[in-house]
Amino acid sequence: MTHIHIPKGWELPESDITPESMFLNRRDFLKAAGFLGAATVALAGCAPGDPEVLEHRPEANLTPLEKTLYPARRNLEYKIDRKVTPPRVAGNYNNYYEFSETKEDVGHHARALPTQNWTLEVEGLVNKPQTFAMEDLLKLMPLEERFYRMRCVEAWAMVVPWTGFPLKALLDKVEPQSTAKYVEFNSFYMPFTAQGQLAFWQPWPYSEVLSIQEAMNEMTLMATGIYGHPLPKQHGAPLRLVVPWKYGFKSIKAVARIRLTDYGPPTFWNTVLPSEYGYVANVNPNVPHPRWPQTKEKMLGTGEELYTQMHNGYGDFVGDLYL
Repeated sequence: MTHIHIPKGWELPESDITPESMFLNRRDFLKAAGFLGAATVALAGCAPGDPEVLEHRPEANLTPLEKTLYPARRNLEYKIDRKVTPPRVAGNYNNYYEFSETKEDVGHHARALPTQNWTLEVEGLVNKPQTFAMEDLLKLMPLEERFYRMRCVEAWAMVVPWTGFPLKALLDKVEPQSTAKYVEFNSFYMPFTAQGQLAFWQPWPYSEVLSIQEAMNEMTLMATGIYGHPLPKQHGAPLRLVVPWKYGFKSIKAVARIRLTDYGPPTFWNTVLPSEYGYVANVNPNVPHPRWPQTKEKMLGTGEELYTQMHNGYGDFVGDLYL
């Protein structure tokens, strides 16, 4: 018989909350968070210096700047009610159709993406359009770590410690105009590197959209890291969107352009399969997907089944956006 657990809010037990002082020691922090056992070997992705990470994720080597940024200080306002997903599990189960339609192959194929000298263009209905070098973003933006639940429309879920900065902090730099109503995100277009993009009948590059109110919400994060180190490529390096109250396909990877508009631009999956992928795509147990019931979710790594929460449990932060 499948055990169904009904979450009791977001609060972590006091014993599971990591003391702030432990952030000065990466290995102690990971051990406290449950990533390292007393007599176990390190999981891939736990820390940038672990030999297994350097062997399997060469992009995790830190630059001098990154050494000063990771791991970032944790924002304790965003609490969770379940264990963090082991990094090996999260790193080997990714949707990234630019590279592969098989989740387990994404990590291998995504290594081909060149992320050095990455830039982010922010344009449209803004007073100060700019193109940011990735290194400048890391210097300018207030990086912090947030533990977020992540819910896929395919009814699996995990808990991820992201490092990043509020999208609002970036938008404030470019000064949105009063007529801006939507924020459009575009990924890269390199069809001979990401061979999924050779499917010319699909609307590449990958695109997503938030309303300006959603984009300026305090929970909307531009992630640069995960598990205390920079993003590996299968997670969307060097910069991805994280919107934890929406289904995972809204959290676009490898963001290269942001454009503010006064109309709602089309998005990738809503264009390809509008009957299965909504435009707003808030987590909602009352709206079934044609292929996956949304009343329950299965946690990766443990197989535990939980009841799906409206807005993925983040209604206190975002519920007023949809009144």
